[in-house]
Amino acid sequence: MSKALFRAQRKKPNFTGQDPLFVDLPKDNVPLRSTRIPKDYYPTGEPEAILSLLSYDGARIRQSGTVWEPACGKGDMVRHIRAAGIPCCASDLIDRGCPDSWTADYYSCLRSRGGAIITNPPFNEINAKNGHGRWLRHTLNMEGWDYLALLLSWDWPAARINGLGELLDHTPPTYTYLMRWRLDFTGEGNPPNRHAWFIWDRKDPRSRPGMGPYAEPSFRWMDRVDPRQETML
Repeated sequence: MSKALFRAQRKKPNFTGQDPLFVDLPKDNVPLRSTRIPKDYYPTGEPEAILSLLSYDGARIRQSGTVWEPACGKGDMVRHIRAAGIPCCASDLIDRGCPDSWTADYYSCLRSRGGAIITNPPFNEINAKNGHGRWLRHTLNMEGWDYLALLLSWDWPAARINGLGELLDHTPPTYTYLMRWRLDFTGEGNPPNRHAWFIWDRKDPRSRPGMGPYAEPSFRWMDRVDPRQETML
């Protein structure tokens, strides 16, 4: 082989943009969102999250009497809790149309309105970066509840900055349900995150006063439950 031909074969292609080898590959069509929705309002429009929780923990929730949903939005979870025959009071910082609800600043509430608190809290108030775990810290210091269920992204407890890691080290969830499907909060399709129900149960022996930090929290699977069929995998 001549040196000229050898040099020609070694010459790098003059790419003008995308590698031609990947031109025909499907592109990721998940929309990019540069800013979060005001007041971090991401309603739980899909019913499967709360229906699954009621299916798995319904008996335990009923033991607590009344449920309080303190970030009720339009009432996406409230109506299913009430439909299950469980008394449910509802509030939010802004009136978004939830029936039989009132407006209230959550941080002004020093005692729970129900024996159980079930909610999808505003993430910017409970995450490590922005909220510094403020929502959870306030709730754990609140009296009047014995069961707490928070719907959050699965990787939420992994953050250790701004005191959230220390808070969860001392008072981690009693158990966690990892959902084996993805929730679409924005309705845009292709949701990128997995979510879980994080449960604190004050009636659990590991949470009694004087017991110190919890033992290692329990991890459980949760399959999707929907009224159209008993279980959708």
